[in-house]
Order: sequence, then structure tokens, then C-alpha cells
Amino acid sequence: MLTPSMEDYLEKIYELMNEKGYARVSDIASSLSVQPSSVTKMLQKLDENQYVTYEKYRGIILTARGQRMGRLIQQRHHMLAEFLRMLGVSEETIQKDVEGIEHHVSPKTLDSLQAIVLFFEEHPECMEQFQKYRRERAGEEPVE
Repeated sequence: MLTPSMEDYLEKIYELMNEKGYARVSDIASSLSVQPSSVTKMLQKLDENQYVTYEKYRGIILTARGQRMGRLIQQRHHMLAEFLRMLGVSEETIQKDVEGIEHHVSPKTLDSLQAIVLFFEEHPECMEQFQKYRRERAGEEPVE
């Protein structure tokens, strides 16, 4: 079982690997605002759990298991962000809220949220009705 911290590291490694083709301890440390020694300790844990292959001074390789989990974590992150975006939440708040939500939502709830996101994507007229309702409740001016 992955801890929220392990998920954050795995998500960042997956992201860096996709962006740059590699992930270094220093890249992970700077992007997560942690010390390189903390990254090394986490990489050792992820290696023990077979999510990465890590050898000091040689680099980091995501295992097939790590690739799958990294992709799932990233997809979950994007789906939650899109859900909050649909609700009209500001981008700044979205990033903070997703970080708080993503590790504490059950898979069943995530499936339901995904269904809502997909429903609104497939039925934009319903999304328009929802946005109108939300604006009216907030006392905002109607959008023409």
C-alpha cells in the first residue's frame, strides 16, 4: 500500500520521466521542495516495493508496476482538477485542493466523480445549466 507521500513522489517521478525522459534526485527534490536525502530515502522505499529501480549514482527507472501506478495517480490528479474546474473553482485553489483531496478519496468515490466529469463533457448543455444555476445562487450577473 502506498502512503500519500509515496504517491506524491511516484507521481513526480512519472511526470519527470514523461517530460524529460529521466528523473534525478535533484530534480525530484527541487520540484517537491524537499532535501535530496529525503528523496533518496523515499526512492529506497519505492525500490523495496518494486515501483522503481534505484541505484545510487546510476539513476531511477520506473518498473512496469511504477509506470502503471504513476499513470493512475496522474490521471486521478487530472480528473479531480477537471472536476473542480467544472465547479468554477479558481486554478490557484484547484491545485491546493487536489493535493489535499487526491490521497483521501476512496476508489468508489473517484469512479463517481469521473462519471460526473464524463457526463458533463458528453452533455455540455447540462454543464451550461449547472453553471447558470451556480452563478444565480452566488448572485452573479447572468452571462449572455
